[in-house]
Amino acid sequence: MRLTRTLQVAAAAALLVAATACGSSGGGGSPATGLNPPDLKAQSSIGKAEGQVNLIAWAGYVEDGSNDPKVDWVSDFEKQTGCQVRSKVAASSDEMVKLMKTGEYDAVSASGDASLRLIASGDAAPVNTSLVPNYKDIFSGLKNGAWNSVDGRMYGIPHGRGANLLMYNTQKVDPAPTSWSAVFDDAAKYKGHVTAYDSPIYIADAALYLKATRPELKIKNPYALDQKQFDAAVALLKKQNASVGEYWSDYLKEVSAFKSGDSVVGTTWQVIASLAAGEGAKVKAFVPKEGSTGWSDTWMVYAKAKHPNCAYKWLDWIVSPKVNAQVAEYFGEAPANAKACEETSDKNFCTTYHAGDEKYWKNIAFWNTPIEQCLDGRTDVKCVPYAKWVQAWTEIKG
Repeated sequence: MRLTRTLQVAAAAALLVAATACGSSGGGGSPATGLNPPDLKAQSSIGKAEGQVNLIAWAGYVEDGSNDPKVDWVSDFEKQTGCQVRSKVAASSDEMVKLMKTGEYDAVSASGDASLRLIASGDAAPVNTSLVPNYKDIFSGLKNGAWNSVDGRMYGIPHGRGANLLMYNTQKVDPAPTSWSAVFDDAAKYKGHVTAYDSPIYIADAALYLKATRPELKIKNPYALDQKQFDAAVALLKKQNASVGEYWSDYLKEVSAFKSGDSVVGTTWQVIASLAAGEGAKVKAFVPKEGSTGWSDTWMVYAKAKHPNCAYKWLDWIVSPKVNAQVAEYFGEAPANAKACEETSDKNFCTTYHAGDEKYWKNIAFWNTPIEQCLDGRTDVKCVPYAKWVQAWTEIKG
């Protein structure tokens, strides 16, 4: 998740480690392949509010004015529903999964590298979208995605989305790059000044590049890698490591690195590019010719939630046009609700973040959870599960 926060709230922003969302080899629409979750039933109706809802969220998703008096969409929710919000900020997707398993939380703003784990384990229940009136206005590209649905059943309500971009210093990187080769095969040209996102899911970025440049590997989905494909991606990242000056997770540190010249090329988010340019850095950011990875976060309900009615009310509230616009601008991501674009304070916001440009999103491979059952539909091999991605990431970084 990404926050368009001022530098004065850097301490809170440091919690922003794992960004959200997930996906398949495209912008959405295809269900998760090979996954057989427990047969759970979606809630059939909304009863009396229980008076409380316990949430796990990324920093900046559940704001009640305590971080910034001007940023508060929780207080009105509590007044209108009678549901008092209790929230906990999680610093990573792994932490979210662990917290959901405690049974103490009703809903979570899951990213793609967590959602399938929650679905497969039976911790997340299918959602009845008819009980969420604002769902009808969610952009079509966010519905029935490989990261939030199975066999046409939605397991959450989409919250927002964003792309992982290639950013470069226009004065120090010449010629202007068009490909991810700038941080992979050509990384040695900028040795010590290449930056990359610090997460095991970054292995998918290497796989996406290999999908385009090494067709003999037959990679269809960067989150569905058999051992040979996975080994090739890991090898590429180990080679890249020699040129990496810094792996980043705190977006404010990346802004500083591009301002100082410590970093001149690497992965970024639109909010970082905007902040860096606004503070004088000579940078440009774009989706390279191979496409990009990205995120789409989903609010999911715990299968045994103690406060399911308040949880459903929260799901509808957080994607209502005005609130979804507030969250998107505060975070720096495209809103999920099409009507939110009419509510943003910056009238160019949705254009900058490509909110309704489904053609743009078709080139984004949203984060998804790698599992042994290959998400590309193959049944003759096993794919490398996420736990092995975590082990490999430690080896890659040395």
